[in-house]
Amino acid sequence: MRTILLTATLSLALLSGCQNADSRREATSLLGEPLLRPELSANASERLEANLAEAKARYDSDPADEMNAVWYGRRLAYLGRYRDAIDVFSKGIEANPRSYKLRRHRGHRYITVRDFDNAIVDLATAELLMQGFPDESEPDGAPNAAGIPIGTTRTNILYHLGLANYLKGNFDEARRVYQRCWDASQNDDNRVSAGYWLVLCMQRAGSREQIRPVVLSNITRDMNIIENDVYHELLLGFKGDIAEGEVETSGGDGVQNATKAYGIAVWQFINGDADTARRGFERIIHGGSWAAFGYIAAEAELARLR
Repeated sequence: MRTILLTATLSLALLSGCQNADSRREATSLLGEPLLRPELSANASERLEANLAEAKARYDSDPADEMNAVWYGRRLAYLGRYRDAIDVFSKGIEANPRSYKLRRHRGHRYITVRDFDNAIVDLATAELLMQGFPDESEPDGAPNAAGIPIGTTRTNILYHLGLANYLKGNFDEARRVYQRCWDASQNDDNRVSAGYWLVLCMQRAGSREQIRPVVLSNITRDMNIIENDVYHELLLGFKGDIAEGEVETSGGDGVQNATKAYGIAVWQFINGDADTARRGFERIIHGGSWAAFGYIAAEAELARLR
């Protein structure tokens, strides 16, 4: 009897664990692994839940309002509730079918859940819908230390559209998009984020001769970087202004570490050191932060290598 009770207890515990994991599952990786909603610290969760409650109250008061839907969806995504965020953006688009802002944010979160095809459709549509409208600064949901937003609506649309194409392996199309993003950049942070991916696309799309005159000649140590210091550092490494060992210095959060590690590994891959690069990609996907773009890119590389 005791053995039967113990077996039943263990079975219930396993079932409960599986159900809990299923409830937290947000996506499936490109390698077939479940991707679970991250568990946040108590302090972070309390702060983000408070922000979500405010956004939800505004959304509930007028769900057809474009910006109410944008911010409710963004606040859900900051809590790792990416599928819920996509649902909110989708309802917002139903009420505002010409909203390029809602498509920009839904496209971003389609990338997060590895749905690159829908991301490309949303972001390409957003670029078309924004034609004729002036660009504008996009407020940050998680402000940087300086409290200065660095992104604009147009550059964010193009950045994510280029990324979705890059992750699909559409390197030539990604190169064209990142060229438009580079041309639209209004500050050094935008330039290094667009420039980083543009260099990688040029390398992989057979346009290596354009890298130095178009991008690297404009990258200097004294650029005014507020937020995208990792992209800046990687570009200086690509240019040869700093040694690879200097680029590899650790520090930063999980997203920054994934970005830096991917930049180093993919540069090794592009330049012929496939074995070292593969080990680098594998370390990234064992390091958490699965929503980070460097993590997703490492996943895409390993999926292609398989």
